[in-house]
Amino acid sequence: MDYQFKDIEKKWQQFWADHQTFKAEDKTAKPKYYVLDMFPYPSGAGLHVGHPLGYIASDIFARYKRLKGFNVLHPMGYDSFGLPAEQYAIQTGQHPAITTETNIATYRRQLDQIGFSFDWSREVRTSSPDYYKWTQWIFMQLFNSWYNKDADKAESIAKLVEHFEQNGSVGINAVCDDEILSFTADEWKAKSHNEQQSELLKYRLTYLRESTVNWCPALGTVLANDEVKDGFSERGGFPVEQKKMMQWSMRITAYADRLLKGLDTIDWPEPLKEMQRNWIGKSVGASVKFRIEASPRPSPKEREAVKVLSFGEDLGEAIEVFTTRADTIFGTTFLVLAPEHELVASLTTPEQKGAIDAYIAQAKKKSELERMADAKTVSGAFTGSFAINPVSGEKVQIWIADYVLAGYGTGAVMAVPSGDQRDYLFAKYYNLPIIPIIDIQNIETEADPTKEGHYINSGFINGLTYKEATAAVVAKLEELGAGKAKVNFRMRDAIFGRQRYWGEPVPVYFKDGLPYLIDEKDLPLVLPEVDKYLPTESGEPPLARATGWNYIASPKSSPKERTLKRDEANSLSFGEGRGEAYPYEHSTMPGWAGSSWYWYRYMDAHNDAAFASEEAIEYWKDVDLYIGGSEHATGHLLYSRFWNKFLKDIGKVVEEEPFKKLINQGMIQGRSNFIYRIVSRINIPNIHPDAVSISHTFVSYDIVKKIWNNELLQVQLDELLNAYDRNYNISFDINHLQFQQNHVPVEFVDNDILDIDKWRKWRGDDIEADADFIGNFNGKFVCSWEVEKMSKSKFNVVNPDELIERYGADTLRMYEMFLGPLEQSKPWNTNGIEGVFKFLRKFWRMFHNDAWDFKVSADEPTKAELKSLHKIIRKVEEDVERFSFNTSVSSFMIAVNELTDLKCNKRAILQDLVIVLSPYAPHICEELWTLLGNEAGTLSYVPYPKFNPAYMVEDEYAYPISINGKTKMNLNISLSLDPPAIEAFVLANADVQKYLDHKSPKKVIVVKGRIVNIVL
Repeated sequence: MDYQFKDIEKKWQQFWADHQTFKAEDKTAKPKYYVLDMFPYPSGAGLHVGHPLGYIASDIFARYKRLKGFNVLHPMGYDSFGLPAEQYAIQTGQHPAITTETNIATYRRQLDQIGFSFDWSREVRTSSPDYYKWTQWIFMQLFNSWYNKDADKAESIAKLVEHFEQNGSVGINAVCDDEILSFTADEWKAKSHNEQQSELLKYRLTYLRESTVNWCPALGTVLANDEVKDGFSERGGFPVEQKKMMQWSMRITAYADRLLKGLDTIDWPEPLKEMQRNWIGKSVGASVKFRIEASPRPSPKEREAVKVLSFGEDLGEAIEVFTTRADTIFGTTFLVLAPEHELVASLTTPEQKGAIDAYIAQAKKKSELERMADAKTVSGAFTGSFAINPVSGEKVQIWIADYVLAGYGTGAVMAVPSGDQRDYLFAKYYNLPIIPIIDIQNIETEADPTKEGHYINSGFINGLTYKEATAAVVAKLEELGAGKAKVNFRMRDAIFGRQRYWGEPVPVYFKDGLPYLIDEKDLPLVLPEVDKYLPTESGEPPLARATGWNYIASPKSSPKERTLKRDEANSLSFGEGRGEAYPYEHSTMPGWAGSSWYWYRYMDAHNDAAFASEEAIEYWKDVDLYIGGSEHATGHLLYSRFWNKFLKDIGKVVEEEPFKKLINQGMIQGRSNFIYRIVSRINIPNIHPDAVSISHTFVSYDIVKKIWNNELLQVQLDELLNAYDRNYNISFDINHLQFQQNHVPVEFVDNDILDIDKWRKWRGDDIEADADFIGNFNGKFVCSWEVEKMSKSKFNVVNPDELIERYGADTLRMYEMFLGPLEQSKPWNTNGIEGVFKFLRKFWRMFHNDAWDFKVSADEPTKAELKSLHKIIRKVEEDVERFSFNTSVSSFMIAVNELTDLKCNKRAILQDLVIVLSPYAPHICEELWTLLGNEAGTLSYVPYPKFNPAYMVEDEYAYPISINGKTKMNLNISLSLDPPAIEAFVLANADVQKYLDHKSPKKVIVVKGRIVNIVL
């Protein structure tokens, strides 16, 4: 029977599901290999052909590793908390869980029909309470931890409390807030419970603070930077503004140096590692305090509200800056604060208030990414206040400008326009001083950041070199108590809250305005029901709508029980009194929470006592191969590394880095098709002498090109004009003929030829359903094409369901690999898929006779057949190991062609070929494996064929046999034979005699190792 791919694929997909063929073993003597795809979000649109690219590559590799004797873990699940489901819920009132479940069902069906070897017994969903229980648990561990710089790791908050009780704050070297208190042990013990907890919050790895966020009023939530584009939300296109809000944050900055160093230990693409290095942005420099000399001085009440940033009481109120060029401090001619800086209000004089308020309002409309990217626009506003340069004593103006960000560094910079281009442009625009500070600086047209030469106009460092001046300035700042050497990072602490409904509830309640963890026994804290999925009328998050959603504290405890227990994770009490109710946190966790640890849950997906057992983690350790997009470089991939390092610090995992090897698959781009409608200027006497007509006449693209190139024949032109005139009864000047390009659904186009009937049905009752189509003289209507991003708006989304229905999953799998190197982006072109389908059909035919009966031979293979087989064995082995899947597909085609030409149907060859091809085309190979007499389901675990180099030794040559100069066939002849023996061998061949028709040749020309030509 011919290749019945539909029946074959359904049969084996059902077999794999029924027998759990790809279920990984938890304990085995085999070496482990963990292959993982980045967590997909199940959207309502389902998969298009671009989505499975990485999945197919990882599946080929997983199947190959099984053949190589590895115990392979290849799981799949869903990152199922997401804003799209919530937006749909807001619009329709349908619970996001229902939408998500429907979307997951679609994804699962599509994934199954592509034939992936996932271990579905380990499926996880981030929106399932039995999963997010452990996300909440990890949050609790972070809350109960601080980062000890001396130990260079996270430690229990109870250990910090113990130190405070014994030694006070002396000797603590922590990653913490800037405004920590100094106190003795007695002073700590004398503090009230609330005072102690307020201070501890400054050290916790997850904490509350006022942060500048991307606030979207229409969506009623905070958005991540990657969810904002050009000042609008990516989802829905709503305006986004900068706003200060009390938010949960995570102290990822504590791990900045370890995150940098870890990049040198992992096999990741260098461009991605460089993105993370730049994002972390390590800088070595100095922290400097500029004392404020504001006019008028703030009132006592205003002063009380101002955060004082100083190294000593003698400086009073000051502005702290971080600089990598302390040597340039004498060139500071003004300070610039971020518009959101907390001192702006107190620094603004009454005369400047209007300008400052207007500028802040304008800055709110830009995202931080936009502000960082716009290096040309100069804007700012003067506060009316001044600061004192700590080394020169000079007064400098204090400005605000949106090129300074509140969350980066201190939110303030010392502007040295002679050495920094943005400062230079700012100073030029506002006529501020520009002081040269190095004798060889050239600042006539732009800033000169040179470090060469010697210093001038720089007080006590005049005449020094860069290194000498830097050391001298830092020493002076430390002597004055106005600064110190410091390492700074561009990366900021990660905001860990969203004002949404559809996300993990934060396991926190509030008492006296302070956050407390719920008891671990009360996990998971499950999402409550709400009447609407919108913020409340007063602007609170949707969870505030939940009725009676409060934490019932533990019964009143004894004084002894209320003592802080250093051996417990939670250093906070659960409130006083029996049955007291405290409000929960109303924000939910961000989308990246559940995806920052999910690979561990796959190791032990159904464990109720831990996120994964010690034994499972010890066995699987980490992910050996991770495949996903580079767009996650500074989001998911950075947060995952952070959480993994924290979990190692607290002894829950064994590896410092989660993903050993990472491959970024390229994007499959859409191949859009276009049709062209006539748009022309027409002359309508006495009505409109220069009107524009948008017609319903479409012209084949090859005709349009001829019009553009003035190559259209007169008969073709007449046909075009007549068709237009029939429709509109209007004549026009050919010189004013124009065309409008319109997208057309790609599923209506085959090899760039439009199926007009499908197009008409698609338009339905639309007036264009009766449009005229002017094709070429072959009766075809040709479309043009371009490569664009695959999207529904461009009608270029290709649904894999349709291709699988037409060609089968094995064809789709091989074709996606055939398109090009995995890491590169490439256009989708359905036109080429037919060739892959024909290859599989040709492969199937090798096992069957002309009547399509299964028939293989037990004969011994020839040297040529063995050479062809072992060539593909080695080629695929090499290609898969270096992830060059596209070249393997080409090699399979060559091998099948060679073996077909050799008329090979020998079991010894074909059985090994089935094994080698099976990772790429598993369904057809499973069927042929059983037809060869093997047990069903064993193909996935048989040993990969061993390459034998002996079969590659060239002791024969396929001589082209020509008759009167025309090649008729090839003959494999031993290279050891001399020309007379070669001639005798050729003339004795039965096939050659057929071509000769038993005539005697006039002569035979033999070129050894090249060709044999017979002349009749």
